[in-house]
Amino acid sequence: MPMTEQATGAHPQPRPRSGGQQSAPVEHVTGAQSLIRSLEEVGADTVFGIPGGAILPAYDPLMDSTRVRHVLVRHEQGAGHAATGYAQATGKVGVCMATSGPGATNLVTPIADAHMDSVPMVAITGQVASKAIGTDAFQEADIVGITMPITKHNFL
Repeated sequence: MPMTEQATGAHPQPRPRSGGQQSAPVEHVTGAQSLIRSLEEVGADTVFGIPGGAILPAYDPLMDSTRVRHVLVRHEQGAGHAATGYAQATGKVGVCMATSGPGATNLVTPIADAHMDSVPMVAITGQVASKAIGTDAFQEADIVGITMPITKHNFL
């Protein structure tokens, strides 16, 4: 299904004020755009990852970013270990991305390693649609439950 300009946030739409006056345009931002902007705002400048179906929407704004670069790895576990090493070498937060299911579970060892060594890491994974959770959907894994004991914060 094609994305409309409004759905993609490409063209801000003005919001009417009381009395019929127009206010400044409201910028429509997708969740993926918000994610990448948040990384930019905290100074994260490198993301290690490998694209996959459930995480692909986050790759579009990542590729558009001029402040965050992407390092393509060959395996999700490598992305996690690269993020850990990057954080240790630079003092910045290490960021890694993987798709849902097996992609996310491949990050478990590097997440645990970073947690045990108090290395700042953000791991971003895809997930099946909310309504599909618990239905044994394609590439579904309870990554929140799996990683709860080895993370400081964990969000779905």
